[in-house]
Amino acid sequence: MKIGIFGGSGLYEMEGIRDLQEHRVATPFGDPSDLFISGTLHGRGVVFLPRHGRGHRILPTDIPYRANVWAMKKLGVTHLISVSAVGSLQESIEPGHLVFPDQFIDRTFHRESTFFGHGIVGHVQFGFPMCQHMIDVLAETAGKLGIHSHVGGTYICVEGPAFSTRAESLMYRTWGGAVIGMTNLQEAKLAREAELCFCTIALATDYDCWHEEQAEVSVEAVLKVMQDNVANSKRLLAGAIAALPERRECAARDALRFAILTSPDGVPEAAKRHLAPIIGRYLGAKT
Repeated sequence: MKIGIFGGSGLYEMEGIRDLQEHRVATPFGDPSDLFISGTLHGRGVVFLPRHGRGHRILPTDIPYRANVWAMKKLGVTHLISVSAVGSLQESIEPGHLVFPDQFIDRTFHRESTFFGHGIVGHVQFGFPMCQHMIDVLAETAGKLGIHSHVGGTYICVEGPAFSTRAESLMYRTWGGAVIGMTNLQEAKLAREAELCFCTIALATDYDCWHEEQAEVSVEAVLKVMQDNVANSKRLLAGAIAALPERRECAARDALRFAILTSPDGVPEAAKRHLAPIIGRYLGAKT
């Protein structure tokens, strides 16, 4: 077991990781967001990456999602936890609460969301995009730590970088959305193709702009709540990582078993090389 962590807005580093090493990983999909930090936390291997880069310099649309996930797989990651600041679409999810979504709705338009193409076709099952076993551990750990959290709900992933109009925000509420963010959908899809167990820790910072009794979301308000959210997410990660079971039971572990439709003999050699960490066990590609 090795746990990867994508840090979002406000979470640029993790304290408590021992035996620290930095890794610069070259990928067929360009440079990742930043250097990867690996080490051990409570005796378990962890790999950390700030998805926006240190200093928060990469827009949500411009995050190199494929490079980030490919590199995590190359570094031996088996479980991927994505930490992300979000807006709340429900009254009960107050700013400062944590949410463990179990569904997505994709409202992005300009992003690469698959490793396939260039001569190889694959279609993974994505009906249940999160690892429920990881969600259960996170929820139980949050309860023990006294962190107010919500289990389940739909994450609406929008293009950004602007926040929603009120009309959009109200529409997403009618769709049953729980939270709204700009990053996690691509990470979840790519993690499934890479056969990584995946879940999200969504940190609610505001009520988006639908709430008539709350002021429209401002950067200042978001940053104030974010400080407490980040502290809670670090506490949660430290506890949950120690409690995650070694055995992988979710669908992600064999997601490509019947997903690749292209005959192994028909896959271009370049695609085999580029995707060796992802498809090697099925097509005999060397890593």
